[in-house]
Amino acid sequence: MRNVTDKATFKRGLQLKNRIIMAPMTTKMSFFDGVITKDELAYYGLRSGEVGAVITAAANVQEDGKGWEGELGAYDDAFLPGLSKLASTIKTNGTKAILQIFHAGRMTDDSVLRGTQPISASAVAAERPNAQVPREVTVAEILTIIENFKKATERAIKAGFDGVELHGANTYLIQQFFSPHSNRRSDEWGGSLENRYRFVEKLVDEVLETVEQSGVKEFIVGYRFSPEEFEEPGIRFEDTLFLVDQLAEKGLDYLHISLADYTRKSISKAYQEKSMLAYVYEKIAQRVPLIGVGDVRTSKDAAGLLEHADFVAVGRALLIDPHWGQKVLDGQDELIRTTVSTYEREELVLQNGVWGFMENMMPDRLYEEK
Repeated sequence: MRNVTDKATFKRGLQLKNRIIMAPMTTKMSFFDGVITKDELAYYGLRSGEVGAVITAAANVQEDGKGWEGELGAYDDAFLPGLSKLASTIKTNGTKAILQIFHAGRMTDDSVLRGTQPISASAVAAERPNAQVPREVTVAEILTIIENFKKATERAIKAGFDGVELHGANTYLIQQFFSPHSNRRSDEWGGSLENRYRFVEKLVDEVLETVEQSGVKEFIVGYRFSPEEFEEPGIRFEDTLFLVDQLAEKGLDYLHISLADYTRKSISKAYQEKSMLAYVYEKIAQRVPLIGVGDVRTSKDAAGLLEHADFVAVGRALLIDPHWGQKVLDGQDELIRTTVSTYEREELVLQNGVWGFMENMMPDRLYEEK
């Protein structure tokens, strides 16, 4: 039975001092041009040092991949000084730093992109209010996007990060290529399940090759995915089991499922006996480590999640209590802070998008000023 206190070593040699990972969460704290701020460094620094690793908020790999204001940039060498500061800030007391890289695809708009039309696998708008119709990318542009993921990986290596996570979840561009809702292409990059997987496969292969060719030691590559979509047509859980089965053979260092609740079951009637986390863990069959996530609040939650995963990612609990990890590691659950008020925002560096996220996703754990 895995325990949060257990050390773990990835196949590329990187070792985590425990199995608690800070989950990637949008901060919206960077400058308008994607450069990291002192507030953002303080936010990560406060939550580093005790957990095994920190996965950053998404950093875009090219300018038209920006999803929101205040997003971290990784698409130019000009970002290297800030990225280096971020990596060194996180790597306090042996915590490992993982840079999440992504392209927003159609999940943005021309105001964020300063007049540029969003792009995606196909010219199909997302099913959300005021969604804009994206422009379908050409094959040449697909290859350029993959090249830019590789360049962002190289920057992560130069900046001193311990790994990158390919953000193939939460309906962003990588997922858009895999989804039958956003990918209606008739060429080799769309159509069948295998063709919709093509972008994912080539991206993973190219990034892994980039890491191998760099000669860097103990640098890991992970892949995050969302298990299903509600759109029609959309990704169904059966599709995701195909995806993880393929990715488990790719030489990745880990897979990372994106869930709001680790006990959540599929919307598919065929998969109701267990949680989606349990089905995915069973499908992977220990071929690659799995990071689980989803409303982990206590050591009991962490233990329950680790029955069907190798690592536990924690998000909201670390926003409220930056020392949640150490308290769980020490068996001191009674000391965990479970709510936060607006009076404590500055102390906990809960600025901009972080506080907005908390208001939307966890209002029951906030106390507003009257």
